[in-house]
Amino acid sequence: MLIYHRIHSIEDPFFAALHKQLQTIFPPEEVLAYELWKEPLLDPSIHVYVAIHNGEVVGSTEYRYYPKLQVAMTDFTIIGKPSLGIGRFLLRNRERDLQKLAEQSGTESLGMFAEIYDPYRAAEHTFGGVSPMNPIVRREVLSHIGYKRLNLAYVHPSWDLEGMAVSELDLGFLPADENQSTIDASLVAEFLEGYYAFLTNKPKEWTRMIEKIRALESIELLPL
Repeated sequence: MLIYHRIHSIEDPFFAALHKQLQTIFPPEEVLAYELWKEPLLDPSIHVYVAIHNGEVVGSTEYRYYPKLQVAMTDFTIIGKPSLGIGRFLLRNRERDLQKLAEQSGTESLGMFAEIYDPYRAAEHTFGGVSPMNPIVRREVLSHIGYKRLNLAYVHPSWDLEGMAVSELDLGFLPADENQSTIDASLVAEFLEGYYAFLTNKPKEWTRMIEKIRALESIELLPL
């Protein structure tokens, strides 16, 4: 049986296992240092959950909902072991929680953002630790769920605080209306500026990208 457990503090007995998973699955520039998680976990708007099986952390997900923008963001989803139904378990619990957050705020979600690796552009395809986390597999699963990619050259600031531009990803969006073909550019800019406000050391490539987005009215949503 899988248990959906929220982590509120780095003192949580399951946090160390979660952080080890992050380091196993993702490249170093994508992982916030252990001690720097202390503040984010105290933020009630940041939801970090782990899937526990027989006392072991076997998966995890982080997400948040922005009532003002009426959008969600899934920061990561990790499957630590195959053949336990972890991906479906995390997806369904996250969906229910986000629906509750939208209802509590008196809003209706327009959709959910996610940063999605492009394995055909990435120099390294082997990170991930287990087969379900292979970038090619993950991208195809997200496509099946309904994610689309924004038609823009996407970069984001590295989470290691070094101020590098990470560019081997697409910005994806899962629209509530599956027939939606564009997204408001000002919404995208406002979301990204808020999401990365925590990182003060941002690369010039990111700043230029935001300026380009601000100059647009809408951005096309394309298939993954």
